[in-house]
Amino acid sequence: MPSYSIDGVIPVVDPSAYVHPTAVLIGDVIVGPRCYVGPCASLRGDFGRIVLEEGSNVQDHCCIHGFPDSDTVVEVNGHIGHGAILHSCIVRRDALVGMNAVVMDEAEIGEKAIVAACAFVPAGMKVPARSLAAGIPAKVKRELSDDEIAWKLEGTHTYQALTVRSLASLREVEPLSSVEKDRPSLPATDVRSLIATKRG
Repeated sequence: MPSYSIDGVIPVVDPSAYVHPTAVLIGDVIVGPRCYVGPCASLRGDFGRIVLEEGSNVQDHCCIHGFPDSDTVVEVNGHIGHGAILHSCIVRRDALVGMNAVVMDEAEIGEKAIVAACAFVPAGMKVPARSLAAGIPAKVKRELSDDEIAWKLEGTHTYQALTVRSLASLREVEPLSSVEKDRPSLPATDVRSLIATKRG
């Protein structure tokens, strides 16, 4: 992956993590064990430190950055959806930030909390543990159910499995010109959409 030092500080990637070759890591970035960093993600540690703790994932087109002398942290099993932006904030253990959401400076997403897709979490907001925050600006809507928390963890486990699959088999190739006979299917997973989970 494109990886750059700045002022002599070099990114760190645990050997059990997977960082896509199109993701960019700059400076004081620490990617912990079993993490997944998706295509075109930008982790720019040229001011403050960026830390991804064990088992967390940062999906396609996410942007993570921070102010000088501040850490931006995604704790264990943190789950950052496609296109989300994190800036000088903390995402606590087992929390989820939804697709295209923005989490601003000194905000804190509590343990096992969920930030809805496209939400804007303003600077300094503290989202309580096990709660749902949604809207622009984000407001705490309600407490999460045990089923919703289990659904989130299931999704995170799927990304941890994707880390293993990617390390083992993801390779750059030339595309085929036509669909081959007996084209293989990808392995099935047990993950269901949140809508399907709510329907039971």
